[in-house]
Amino acid sequence: MVDENQESILTKFNPARYWDYILGGHYNFEVDRAAGDKIIEVAPDARLGALANRSFLRRSVRFLAQQDIHQFIDLGSGIPTVGNVHEIAQRVNPEAHTIYVDKDPVAVSHSHSLLKEDPNTFTIEENLLNFSQLIQRKEFTDLINLNKPVGVLLISVLHFVPDDVQAYGLLKTIHSILPSGSYVVISHFSLENAPQRTIKKLMSLGKSSSDPSKQRSQLETERFFEGFKLIEPGVVFVPSWRPEADDELLVTEPERALSYCGVGLKE
Repeated sequence: MVDENQESILTKFNPARYWDYILGGHYNFEVDRAAGDKIIEVAPDARLGALANRSFLRRSVRFLAQQDIHQFIDLGSGIPTVGNVHEIAQRVNPEAHTIYVDKDPVAVSHSHSLLKEDPNTFTIEENLLNFSQLIQRKEFTDLINLNKPVGVLLISVLHFVPDDVQAYGLLKTIHSILPSGSYVVISHFSLENAPQRTIKKLMSLGKSSSDPSKQRSQLETERFFEGFKLIEPGVVFVPSWRPEADDELLVTEPERALSYCGVGLKE
């Protein structure tokens, strides 16, 4: 007999595994691949948008590491693959510490396998909304010292917190806990500039996910940075946040990424 959790894994696509598939990874199931193919059919730029998000993650982590941030917390991390937070940070400082956090047990299990040789990196199974409890866990305190500045990343995950009270409340909690000199990095799915036909089809597909989602506008994304000092250029489409080359993905058509982003400093 298949239990409820296993049935959900087999019948509903999961954001962490879908994200892995759309980025070209291998830690996903048929249901995740089928959903990814449907989304790409409806929104052909979806894979480019995911890759542009990945490029933003790379640029923002490198920026934080250059500001002497050597501790990173990646909330809703999915499955760490090539070019993830710890790899980028450790190129600047080999001693950088990274905690990955995800609520999906499959993603966490794969992460443990991938990261078992790195003593400065660990993955914790936890809901990102439980941030106050997360920071008390021994696995967390063994690697992260909250008396020193940290970088908290929420890359393409807050749209899976559709309740505004919970979503904005999480950032208030994070702000209250982080020491001065810390940063938050956010990217968020948005259909603000998408064609109406694409919006309707994507909203319909989202209902088949194990996690409901909510797109937010540029102004709604800016709200997540209340209390933080926005780093230039502010909240923009992901390809427009400090591109490093003229041929960066979608840099000339950033709205095609369907995602806003920003970096905030707690002064």
